[in-house]
Amino acid sequence: MTTHPPPNHDNRIFSVLPCLLLLLLSSAVPPLAAQERQQGRALTLSQALELAEKRSETVGIARAGLARAEGDRRRARSAYYPQLNGSASYQRTLQSQFSALQDDDTSSTPAPTCDRFVPQPGLPIDQRLDSLESAVECASAEDPFGSFRDLPFGRENTYRFGLSFSQTLFSGGQVRGQAQAAGAGVRSAAIGLTSARAQLLLDVTGAYYDATLADRLLTIAQATLDQADTTLSQTQLARQVGNLSEFDLLRARVTRDNQRPIVIQRRADRDLAYFRLKSLLDFPLDDPVVLTTELGDTTLADSARLQAVVERGDTGTAARAPVRQAAEAVQAQRGLLRVARGQRLPQVALTSQYAQLGYPGKVSPFGARFVDDWVVSLGLQLPIFTGGRIGGEVEVARANLSEAELRLQQTHELAEVDARNAATQLEAADAGWQASAGTVEQAARAYQIAELRYREGLSTQTELLDSRIQLQQAQASRARAARDLQVAKVRIVLLPALPLAGAAGAALDAAAPVSTPSTTSTPVYQAPPPTTEGDFTGATPSGAASQ
Repeated sequence: MTTHPPPNHDNRIFSVLPCLLLLLLSSAVPPLAAQERQQGRALTLSQALELAEKRSETVGIARAGLARAEGDRRRARSAYYPQLNGSASYQRTLQSQFSALQDDDTSSTPAPTCDRFVPQPGLPIDQRLDSLESAVECASAEDPFGSFRDLPFGRENTYRFGLSFSQTLFSGGQVRGQAQAAGAGVRSAAIGLTSARAQLLLDVTGAYYDATLADRLLTIAQATLDQADTTLSQTQLARQVGNLSEFDLLRARVTRDNQRPIVIQRRADRDLAYFRLKSLLDFPLDDPVVLTTELGDTTLADSARLQAVVERGDTGTAARAPVRQAAEAVQAQRGLLRVARGQRLPQVALTSQYAQLGYPGKVSPFGARFVDDWVVSLGLQLPIFTGGRIGGEVEVARANLSEAELRLQQTHELAEVDARNAATQLEAADAGWQASAGTVEQAARAYQIAELRYREGLSTQTELLDSRIQLQQAQASRARAARDLQVAKVRIVLLPALPLAGAAGAALDAAAPVSTPSTTSTPVYQAPPPTTEGDFTGATPSGAASQ
């Protein structure tokens, strides 16, 4: 009889334990992930600024404007350099006035080939007469137009490969004026990019602190509601024991109910502030975000990110971005005025054209004999009568220059007012912050005393309500003062790169011109491609049919 060992239950238990542990871990992970999603993404102000600069459409549009301005400058400067172009063409002649010279009738017997007649005085007269008669007979049988068949006129297939060269020698200052206007446009676009970055940083900073302030105000309103609930509970208890009247109970209930709409409004304000911040950061509006930078954090004003945007140096009015852009606009208009005046001066251009022409008997160009055609020309153009067009363009350019100079002066004045306004706001915000120091602690202590006195029956509900209102106002004033101080500090740091704010910026935008003249509106003269009377293409010149 064979005996079997008893089953080892311990091994079964140890084999099942890893599976149970894995099952427990897998079941515990979803609640943790869900809790993390519910808490939201932690976001500091520095991280918000970094994300906003990478994802901002406004900064991207400014970068595109800078790239476009650099392209315009490159296009304007191209007139300084020679222009070299290549060309290739094939022409098929269907019918030509020279077709009679190209008779390809293969049914007739080809004309004999005649040798050159060489007189030989040493031969007898009979032989000399016979050779002379043979030469005359052969010459009379030969086609008199046979030699014209080697010319290119009326050829069925024509190939042309060429190079064209042109160089502006004198443009009357037009090329220089266009380059000057395009260079000013590049510098203005670069200033605009810096200004867009600075404005974005200020907007994100304001939106971040607005959301933090909205959070703080909601917390204050909710705490006030909780205090009102506590007071109502105490009043209800005192009413039940007969220490307070029904009037006191109704007053406590109305006070609590009046606080609920305030909490609802504060929550709506908080949501709107977060929506604006998420819009600037390109976040989904439904994703929760937790702001970790406090209102009293003053490290941003001296951060490297703000210092990188603002160029250290002259901090006066002339260094403001709008003033510098207005100065570049003046330079651009001066260049355009030079372009307009340059139209009155003669323009000289050197051109050259080299071509290789082939006339194969078949469509394929391989095996054909190509001939060269190379010409050089020096062209001059001088306007004699334009019907007042040049004079009108000069007047327009001169008016645009005067307008740009006046706008520069206006921008300088508005920038000075804007700088004073920013400094005044900083002083007021700092004074408000200093004035609110210690007020919250005193108001909180006063409310604790009032609550204790009311609970012991030593004071009325009116005194308690006044203490609560004072505490709420002190907390809200302190939070707003912190927000205003932080935003004012950042604005002062970014002021040289910021556009004009408020009424100054609106006035400047209202006075802006509707359109800006293009730097390439007046083309620089270039001599036409040289042509010769012996152009072997067989093509009719442009405009010949209408003449």
